[in-house]
Amino acid sequence: MVRRLQARVSGHVQGVGFRGFVALRAQRLRLRGYVRNLMGGEVEVVAEGEEHDLRNLLQVLEAGPRAARVTNVQVSWAEPTGEFASFTVRGTSY
Repeated sequence: MVRRLQARVSGHVQGVGFRGFVALRAQRLRLRGYVRNLMGGEVEVVAEGEEHDLRNLLQVLEAGPRAARVTNVQVSWAEPTGEFASFTVRGTSY
């Protein structure tokens, strides 16, 4: 079943390669969407794909790369919009 995952990751998650880490794993899972830094120091992830692949990505978000320290992951699920052709790293949201 195709779903949409929206997540906001808190902790020491900027300046540690978090976006590239997430993008690589999302691409390997054949997900579509994006990852970007938010001004408040969090990272936002929006991904669409098969639910089991999204749950695998969620485990990646909870762990983070070695240099990160994830303290919280807020998650919401929605119906997919089909707006993404691939998974990309976006610039910081202002």
